[in-house]
Amino acid sequence: MPRFLTLADVSEQLNITPATARALISSGELPAIQVGPRKLWRIEESVLEKYISDLYKQNESRVKSENSL
Repeated sequence: MPRFLTLADVSEQLNITPATARALISSGELPAIQVGPRKLWRIEESVLEKYISDLYKQNESRVKSENSL
């Protein structure tokens, strides 16, 4: 896999629409950079992997919290 991913790549990996991927970037939830004269969004592969890992951790904490009630 290349170091930098396109919005389409991220959308495919997360099984979300490109608009949803763009919203994650716009909100700051998923860090990304804009490159080139057309300012195309690129997401570093390691950043996407960390984002996914963090979501798993958040979900684990939420589930533990819900189960302790």
